[in-house]
Parts: sequence; C-alpha cells; structure tokens
Amino acid sequence: MRPGARNLITDVAGLRVGNAHDPALKSGVTVLTADAPFAAAVHIMGGAPGTRETELLAPDKLVPAVDALVLAGGSAFGLAACDGVMAGLLAAGRGFAIGAARVPIVPGAIVFDLLNGGDKGWRDNPYPALGRAALDAAAPDFAIGTAGAGSGAMTGWLKGGLGSASAVLDSGVTVGALVVVNALGSPTVGDSRHFWAAPWEIGAEFGGLGLPGSFPAAAEPQPMKRQGEATTIAIVATDAALDKAALQRMATAAHDGMARALVPSHTPLDGDLVFALSTGARPVADPLRDPFQIGHAAACCLARAIARGIHAARAVAGDLQPCWADL
Repeated sequence: MRPGARNLITDVAGLRVGNAHDPALKSGVTVLTADAPFAAAVHIMGGAPGTRETELLAPDKLVPAVDALVLAGGSAFGLAACDGVMAGLLAAGRGFAIGAARVPIVPGAIVFDLLNGGDKGWRDNPYPALGRAALDAAAPDFAIGTAGAGSGAMTGWLKGGLGSASAVLDSGVTVGALVVVNALGSPTVGDSRHFWAAPWEIGAEFGGLGLPGSFPAAAEPQPMKRQGEATTIAIVATDAALDKAALQRMATAAHDGMARALVPSHTPLDGDLVFALSTGARPVADPLRDPFQIGHAAACCLARAIARGIHAARAVAGDLQPCWADL
C-alpha cells in the first residue's frame, strides 16, 4: 500500500473536490463531485448526527447514484449548502431524470462550529452561496488543514481541520479519504505532539514523530465540548466497482480509522459518520479479497487523513484553540 500521487481522495480518478470558506464566519463548505454520478452509501456511529438525504443511500432505496456529497460547517444551517450545490449541478444539466425534470442528488452532513469565535450574526443564511462556490471550485487539487468545511473546526483541545489521504493497493485499486475533524476527542496522545494515528503514517506525512514512550491508558476522558458541538464527518472513496451494499460495509470498516485517530470517538456527543463511494471504473477481480482489502485501506486512509488535517491546520485571528504546528 502506497499513497497516490497527490495523497488526496482525488487520486481516485474522476473525483474533484472544492472548498469555500468565509474568514469572518470562521466556517465553510467542502464539496466532492465527479463528471458522472457515482454509487454511494453511509454509516453513522455518532450519537448526534446532522444530515440531509442520507436515507436514500441505503441499499434497498431506489436512487442508484448521487451527483455530489457535501460536508459543511454551520450545524443545521449548513445543510442549506446542498441547495447551492443542487443549483449549480442543475445549471450544468446534472440530476436524476424523472421525465423531463432533473433532480440533482446531493446528500450532505454538517459539523457544529457556531461557537468557534466567528461572526455568526448573519441576516441571510450564507451556506447556499458557500456550497455553490465550493462546487465551482471543485478540482483534482485542493487545500487541506484550515480550508473549506474544516476552516472553523476544533477538537478536544487542538484546532481541527480538513484532511485527506489516499492509498494504491497492490491489486491496482485506489482508495481515498476526506474528513472534517471537529471531534470531541483528541487527535494526539495526552498533551503531546504524537498522533494516535502514528502506526498508520506513511513516510512523514504528518510529522513522522511516531508513538510516544508511554500512553495514558488509565485516563478517564472528560467531555471538552457540550452536546451537539462535536462531529467528525468523512468520505471514503474507491475506483473499484462496489454496489451500495458493499459500500455500506466499506463505510462501516472505515469507522475503525476514526477510532484509531481520535480518542475517544463515536461518543453520544459526536455526530460521527462516513460516506463511501465508488466511481465503478475498475472491475472487482476477487469478490472476497478486494472488498476485504478495500475496507482495511479505507480505515487506514481515514486515520491518516484525520492526522493530516490537524497537522496542516494553521492559526488565524480569533482562534480559540492552538494549532498542532504551533505546539
């Protein structure tokens, strides 16, 4: 397993990601789309999720593919970012065809960043415009860290961010992850600079520090945020031709990566969820081996993406938490 050329989710060929954020708002939107609709699924393990159109991703539901996935700040207000993305897709002639009508299918998820020091006294909801801007910016290369939906993210004690990573398997299959880290838990061991995700680091992609000499194994963590303020939301992707049922298993396996990189995770106060998608470009060579390896790779990529998002975060005026880079 090795990183793709960009070490981003867009190493899965055909995917594009766009970011938009408002510095005064200290919030933003990240959109993943592709040139053609793609199969998708979701798995939710957090106790306080905020979502839109996730029910239709179940394997027994009618819609076979979606046009984009949206990750946004703004709590429930941020779900309106999907409206801006839908408008942009419709203008491009995209959408699920029903007779002469087209309806772009745009599931989304949000994180709570309303108490991060930004100016939230808006008159009109800013998220539809941010969603449209993120869609318009979608490209194979994009920024991580303090960018898009991760621009105002926080964790238990460190500034959060937007992360991404990829892996190319020996079989030729590519897997990638994209994540907004706004967790209740901590990405580092105690108050150190050592990432919990260190065992899965490839090279020095988030500092190369390895693990510390000891662990706070007996520590009893206290919630550093209040109910509804924490969530880690992610997308994992592959070019292997997986159906919605197999993608749901991929999303489920990917949650292991969240638990490896954030301690604690999947708490009653987090809204942790993972979308999984397939472009369908590469046939599955072995129906047992390939999904097995893809699930493992998705978990590894997500753990790495979480640490990379924290590692890349940078300080801006008004921050309430320190950045990893400034420790």
